[in-house]
Amino acid sequence: MNYPAVGSKAPSLTLRDQDGKEHNLKDYIGKQVLLYFYPKDDTPGCTTEACTIRDSFKEFEKLGMIVLGVSKDEEKKHKKFQEKYNLPFTLLSDTEGNVCESYGVWQKKKLMGREYMSIVRVSFLIDEKGIIKKVYPKVTPAKHAAEVLLDA
Repeated sequence: MNYPAVGSKAPSLTLRDQDGKEHNLKDYIGKQVLLYFYPKDDTPGCTTEACTIRDSFKEFEKLGMIVLGVSKDEEKKHKKFQEKYNLPFTLLSDTEGNVCESYGVWQKKKLMGREYMSIVRVSFLIDEKGIIKKVYPKVTPAKHAAEVLLDA
């Protein structure tokens, strides 16, 4: 898998959130960022991951860390997902898939013998200078928040 390497500059991104507000990664220089990619709003693994981050969110805030979740879902779907689970962080829409491509998370998957393209669950911890500090290539949804907090 061709993810951006640890120590390299994080690929740029400009995406809209659940409220239609534009976010650019360079806006967060000076803060650590957890950029996490997930396949789809309101599915079991994605909900578990989002709610685990939500439940640890005060710890992320204490560290001054920004949390950005990214999927190909549209803004309206993100808004429903955010409201349904009371998620206190930003969800970004990459409907075109350009950011997913630049981070290497748009990959071929196999399910019951059928192949298809989808976002794989990968996260990136980005330091205050916009450099990839850590790549989490095989995220376990229920344990991911704790894992990131240990590395922050």
